[in-house]
Amino acid sequence: MPGLQIFKALWLYRNFVWSSVLREFHAKYRESLLGAFWSVANPLTMIVIYTVIFGQLMRPTLAGHEKTPFAFSIFLCAGVITWGLFSEMLSRLSNVFLEHGNLIKKAKFPRICLPAIVTVSALLNFAIIFTLYLAFLAVIGHWPGWALLAVIPLLALQILFALGLGIFLGTLNVFFRDVGQLTGIVLQFWFWLTPVVYTFTALPESARAVLQYNPLIPLITAYQTVFLDKTMPHFSALWPLLVLSIFFLALGAYFFLARVGELVDEL
Repeated sequence: MPGLQIFKALWLYRNFVWSSVLREFHAKYRESLLGAFWSVANPLTMIVIYTVIFGQLMRPTLAGHEKTPFAFSIFLCAGVITWGLFSEMLSRLSNVFLEHGNLIKKAKFPRICLPAIVTVSALLNFAIIFTLYLAFLAVIGHWPGWALLAVIPLLALQILFALGLGIFLGTLNVFFRDVGQLTGIVLQFWFWLTPVVYTFTALPESARAVLQYNPLIPLITAYQTVFLDKTMPHFSALWPLLVLSIFFLALGAYFFLARVGELVDEL
């Protein structure tokens, strides 16, 4: 079975994947004076900006949370941080085989390791900023409690969706080079068509009728429910995204396995 074949290859080359992730992380800060400090400073700066500036300016737009300190900051960071993981994964996966073209030509290894490296690397970056976000919630006294456990299935679903769609686009991009450029443009529109920096209820009825077909809206809303309301989200609203995730995982795996032998020739 294709799925078992992929998992077997990843398990056999797990050390290669992990060492590549660490090498990439170290290379990012190797020439800087403060080194890995920037991996913390950059997301920390983002949280401070959203908290001090956007949080105070736009807090009144959150109905029902007027008495919650830093309500909009909590809402905004919950969306921005999780969207950032999705955006990083999808944009990098759509170019992963082109970006590592020289490595594919020179070295012999399962090509599926490259999407795995991108995914683990993106998760490492996400873990850093997510830890800072949790620390921020603890400091302001807004810890989500047991609802935090809901992040595990939400994150798993998000990763599967981004991975399936990203592998499909990344393979397609080898044969049609416009795909990578188009993905970057679509992500920009997708961000603003998802209630990350605004609430879904703030939109006109006509806009809500159209945007309800955006599969990421229930996911982002679920994250915001966990961290702002400190309650479990409505998992039933996520079934369309689950169906899409399974579809793109199957499509991505099929297309990748069908075309993996042609990658070197196209690169």
